[in-house]
Amino acid sequence: MGQSASSAAILSRRDSNYSHRSKIKSTALISPMHLDETDDFREIILGASDFISDLPDECLACIFQSLSPVDRKNCSLVCRRWLRVEGQSRHRLSIKAEADLSSIIPSLFTRFDAVTKLALKCDRRSTSIGDDALILISFRCRNLTRLKLRACRELTDVGMAAFAKNCKGLKKLSCGSCTFGAKGMNAVLDNCSALEELSVKRLRGITDSTAEPIGPGVAGSSLKTICLKDLYNAQCFGPLVIGAKNMRTLKLFRCSGDWDTLLRYVAERVTGLVEVHLERLQVSDAGLSAISNCLDLEILHLVKTPECTNLGIVALAERCKLLRKLHIDGWKANRIGDEGLIAVARNCSNLQELVLIGVNPTKVSLEILASNCRNLERLALCGSDTVGDNEISCIAAKCIALKKLCIKSCPVSDQGMEALAEGCPNLVKVKVKKCRGVTPEGADSLRLSRGSLAVNLDSGEPEHPDASASDGGIQDNVVDFHPIPSQVAPPMIASSSAGRSSSLKSRLGLLAGRGLVACTLRRWSGGNSSTRINT
Repeated sequence: MGQSASSAAILSRRDSNYSHRSKIKSTALISPMHLDETDDFREIILGASDFISDLPDECLACIFQSLSPVDRKNCSLVCRRWLRVEGQSRHRLSIKAEADLSSIIPSLFTRFDAVTKLALKCDRRSTSIGDDALILISFRCRNLTRLKLRACRELTDVGMAAFAKNCKGLKKLSCGSCTFGAKGMNAVLDNCSALEELSVKRLRGITDSTAEPIGPGVAGSSLKTICLKDLYNAQCFGPLVIGAKNMRTLKLFRCSGDWDTLLRYVAERVTGLVEVHLERLQVSDAGLSAISNCLDLEILHLVKTPECTNLGIVALAERCKLLRKLHIDGWKANRIGDEGLIAVARNCSNLQELVLIGVNPTKVSLEILASNCRNLERLALCGSDTVGDNEISCIAAKCIALKKLCIKSCPVSDQGMEALAEGCPNLVKVKVKKCRGVTPEGADSLRLSRGSLAVNLDSGEPEHPDASASDGGIQDNVVDFHPIPSQVAPPMIASSSAGRSSSLKSRLGLLAGRGLVACTLRRWSGGNSSTRINT
């Protein structure tokens, strides 16, 4: 009897200990996504030693700001305090701006009441928000500094005017495929005195040649960057471009009209221009000559402007001696060549980046460039029929500071690769694409001779449909130079097809892992996080 009582006591204690351990284990495995948003459940998770509760809201907000968007959403589900702090510390918000958004705007911006950067994007096949929704947002986000509008086709001049009056602190506006017109744009320029950046693409409300002139308004004195893309009647922005006296960057892409006269007025009134992009415009040497009056010019992109010739490049180079980056896409017109490049070499000794596409330089101009531009670090030669092994040998011997070299569709062979193996002591990366004279063996030889040099070869042969392109290389005659790290580890892969296949497998494996994690998080969330909001 006593023995059975003793055994029962032991079993009772054992069950109690097991229950306690099981409780601890199950508590540790509870996911925040499964909890109700109450402080009681948070205490269950954190237990007696809850040091997080002692953290001020400001410290907790700093922690949230260092997390990824997915982690931030998950943290907001832990408890009411975390939900509140996460919402108040979120300054950037991207929303799917469909018509049914209007009903949740009050609750949405009650939670996210500190938003300063807002993106409203709508799908082309959906109906976007209208004026009422934008006006309501402007009442809730009076501290907004950045606004991006994409395909908000239901917005009109009325909505933009009301928004501009409520958000006068706006510093950056980017709109694309919207349908409001000149009056809406003028309302922004007349009310937002702090506006610094304006980007307009396919503004469909401006189609008439007699449209109301745009600008400059009170924003004329604060604007520093103006970017106009794919505008049928971009000349309406002439008063704004001319009146932005403190403008430093002007970008014009595929805009109709003759721009020579406008550029002359710009150069006369805007003397601080540092960066100019001209792509597929009706501009000639007269426009380049006008830009040459901007003596502080450092960056010039001249893309597919067939009326520009050596004369315009010479006039610009002789006066813009601070030029650091020069991109020229000659569109195979053969109107810019050695004469213009020699003028750049003799006058722009600070040149650091030179991209030539559809231009045919010879050894004469390349040698002078290499000798005079001692700081040239990045060079790209694409579609040049005159750049062969002799020209590459000249670059290898003369360009001491060169760090990145891109060669595409040029008559270069393995002999040019051998020259690179012995020259350019600071060279970090070489990309060779569609140069059929360069073999994988030649690229491997270059890599072996320079262990720290990254060599990427694409011979132009058809690849597997799933194979990825070279990492950040020249694609469709677009060159993008990325920052060069201070130390570059020796590459594991040179340029062979086997190397590309191995790289592809590793990338697919990494993506598969990311997809698995994303799917798991979505299952945990159980639909609690809105699919409308991104950061």
